[in-house]
Amino acid sequence: MVTGTSSQLLWEVLEGTYDRIGFNTVGDDTFKKLVLARLVEPTSKADTLRVLDEIGAPAPGLRTIWRTLAACIEKDWRDGFCRAAYAHAMSRTGADGLGVVLYDVTTLYFEANDEDDLRKVGMSKERRVDPQIVVGLLVDRDGFPLEIHCFEGNKAETLTLIPVLRSFQDRHHVEDLVVVADAGMLSAANLNAIEDAGFSFIVGSRITKAPYDLADHFQRHGNHFANGQTLESTRTMGTGAKARDRRLVYHYSWQREKRDNYTLNKQIEKAEKVAGGTRAIKRDRFVKLTGKKPGVDWDLVERARQLLGLKGYVTNIGPEVLDGNAVVSAYHSLWQVEKSFRMAKSDIRARPMFHHQRDSIEAHLTVVFCALAVARYLQDATGVSIKKLVQALRPLRTVTINVNGHELTAAPAISTETQEILDLIAAKSTH
Repeated sequence: MVTGTSSQLLWEVLEGTYDRIGFNTVGDDTFKKLVLARLVEPTSKADTLRVLDEIGAPAPGLRTIWRTLAACIEKDWRDGFCRAAYAHAMSRTGADGLGVVLYDVTTLYFEANDEDDLRKVGMSKERRVDPQIVVGLLVDRDGFPLEIHCFEGNKAETLTLIPVLRSFQDRHHVEDLVVVADAGMLSAANLNAIEDAGFSFIVGSRITKAPYDLADHFQRHGNHFANGQTLESTRTMGTGAKARDRRLVYHYSWQREKRDNYTLNKQIEKAEKVAGGTRAIKRDRFVKLTGKKPGVDWDLVERARQLLGLKGYVTNIGPEVLDGNAVVSAYHSLWQVEKSFRMAKSDIRARPMFHHQRDSIEAHLTVVFCALAVARYLQDATGVSIKKLVQALRPLRTVTINVNGHELTAAPAISTETQEILDLIAAKSTH
């Protein structure tokens, strides 16, 4: 007689990874189940009970879940999870240490009408006008999460980086790291603060400064660049006593020029439609107003064409330590943090959030942080997204059978493809 079935194999993979990262030393069993259930099927905390029951994992009561989320904040479990994540990341790097950390922000919106102290209308990554929060994420060069922070929805991106770095530094007592961030973090005050904290940095530079930074090149060669060419300059950033000279690295890519040119032509099309009266005036590039009549700013278009294919970077690392190509290469690791954000938003579904109070939102983000760490570990091990891994393992049901009072289990049949995934996970766990 069959007495039950479960997705035991899936649960063992997820739980084993959670423990391997070191998360089992923090929090409690209910928190672990919230994290792992989110990887199986992202849903509300209440509906998590259904997910756990469906895969055969003992489900806690709903009140126990709320008590666990409250304890997460009261006992600052996030600190323990961040320490475990950092220790795991360090264990993978060997004697060289982390070397580089990557930072970026995203926004998570709420389908609500009213703002509060945390959920505020601000610059939305998704161009929405709903109340939102700003989330800062610090990862290692492979995209493995190290820190997650929550800020008010109207907080400027540039004002989020330093609090996250200081928290990271205080928690782990580290210096001598290279912080990589995009141009949204670029401000003289930010760069000074990063440097004063003992960090090095590589930050994206706004390309509009290139004609001034590369005046000598433009005078001698016009806008001709060789594919893969790097050029360097120096720019004074800040004013008065806070002014510091910064090293500028510019890189030209033919492939980037093709992408930039495509984008530029699309922007010109929109501007021409505005000028022709077939498109409403929005925040379109290359639109200028002459009196009350809109037109295309062809001078601005021409200046933009001169810069196609160029990308700029600001750093405080000397060329004797890191040459221009190495600066460019380090910056290009930023796609890893962008990938982690995409995973958090899609595979783990950080939103919608069924929470309104700050403590509940912070607890939810701690669940998301841990789920992201497990997902990144498994994806790096297998090359398969967490969504596809769950789809492969969830249907494999272990059957429990009662024969004359004796309980037996029958393992599921495993395909060659699935076994290869399991072997990759096992191989990573031995390293």
